[in-house]
Amino acid sequence: MRSGVAVFLCFAFACVQPTRPTKPTPKPEAPSLDVEDSWVDPTGDLPVGVKREVGERSGALRNPQAPVIAIRGATILTATPSGTTRIDGGTIVLQGGAITAIGADASVTIPSGARVVEGKGKFVTPGVIDAHSHIGVYAAPASQAHDDGNEASAPVTAQARAQYAYWPQDPQIARAAAGGVTTALILPGSANLVGGEGFTVAMKQGRTTDDVAFPGAARSLKMACGENPKRVYNDKGMKTRMGEYAAFRTAFYEARAYLSKANAYTRARALWLKKRNRANELDAVRGARPRVKVEAAPEPPGVDLKLDTLASVLRGEILVQIHCYKASDIAEMIAIADELGFQIRSFHHGLEAYKVRDLLVRKGIALNTWADWWGFKLEAFDGIEENAALFHQQGGRVTIHSDSAIGIQRLNQEAAKAMASGRAAGIAIDDNIALRWITANPAWVLGIDSVTGTLETGKRADVTVWSGSPFSVYSRAELTIAGGEVTFDRAIGLLPADFELGHTTTDGGITR
Repeated sequence: MRSGVAVFLCFAFACVQPTRPTKPTPKPEAPSLDVEDSWVDPTGDLPVGVKREVGERSGALRNPQAPVIAIRGATILTATPSGTTRIDGGTIVLQGGAITAIGADASVTIPSGARVVEGKGKFVTPGVIDAHSHIGVYAAPASQAHDDGNEASAPVTAQARAQYAYWPQDPQIARAAAGGVTTALILPGSANLVGGEGFTVAMKQGRTTDDVAFPGAARSLKMACGENPKRVYNDKGMKTRMGEYAAFRTAFYEARAYLSKANAYTRARALWLKKRNRANELDAVRGARPRVKVEAAPEPPGVDLKLDTLASVLRGEILVQIHCYKASDIAEMIAIADELGFQIRSFHHGLEAYKVRDLLVRKGIALNTWADWWGFKLEAFDGIEENAALFHQQGGRVTIHSDSAIGIQRLNQEAAKAMASGRAAGIAIDDNIALRWITANPAWVLGIDSVTGTLETGKRADVTVWSGSPFSVYSRAELTIAGGEVTFDRAIGLLPADFELGHTTTDGGITR
């Protein structure tokens, strides 16, 4: 019995072979693609546009269409900072858009075929430059249709540009040229904290804005603080100066973040391009597969025109022009510029600049002001006639501007009034200093002083011939030359704009 049980157990446990698990049927491998990826730069997917250029600065010194003009026997005031600032019985030669010779009559050879202007008893100066004008964006005749100076749709419209609104056939242009003006900075108005970019023009009529753009001019951005923006936006969420400066800081901090992203993309793309070039080198050497693994290119960030302009300010690529009256506002704007890391080129109007002139001079900021405007609103109530002279005495750079289609015709008289007020206060101001207030200094404010603003060989042929001293109320501009072109000749009269010519010979349009 025991042996039977043993046999059974042997059969059950020892004699039966264990069952082996069966292998699963392998799944078929997915076929590998034989299409290789490539190093694609997404910027190549974008359409290629033609960027609007203002030309090279050196283009301001070339004008093949300009006639050869020689003015001889005149009193020449050069407006240079030193050296010979006055030449009695002098000759100046203009050729090809530039000044080719200047000096005493006997030392200058007049080219054959030149138009010779007899200058005996007359004065020759650099062309007048207005650093603050709204001609062309507030064109004549005044109407809502011509009201293009303020894009008052938001407090910050840095993306706006005065060039887009400038009308180069504004009848006021001819009147400005008749006042001896050859160049001006056309600015948006002061409704907004940041109104947009200015437009530097040669003061002449044209068909398009490109016809009159000053070659190679620096970019400028108009900003404004104080009463105007908070009045315009009082019912739109910005009621106080506190709100204004908060909005300034917010906008520029957003621009800093935008700039940081743009810089990060630039670095990432540069690294990606370096990797792509190295991958191509390695693949060319190795030849066989596998190739270097392709990496996706960084996606370019979106463009925000407003923040892009403010970022250009932070990069130092745009000259900042700020409408500001009160000393306290001036100081706050400087504090904001210091905090955010940008430089202010000049304060415009600045009727209380004399109170903080030491601060402005220390920062290298210019003052654009009037001779005697004041009292037309509360922030203008502390304006004084000695403002420009006191600022000069402190060592600052003064500019007398117009901000007026009427005042632009008489900037020489405005400079004379400011000079007289300074002298009456015991401040020594000579004619050359006052002349620089409407020539060389505004040229610096506009960033074009390397080519215009003074009468020197090689400079741009921007010249005004006066019937007498430019500081006499009885003197008038007799000949205005911008870039070598005659833009006003009193012997001929105003060059009428198309708007003034009328439609027929009998409907009363201006005739010469």
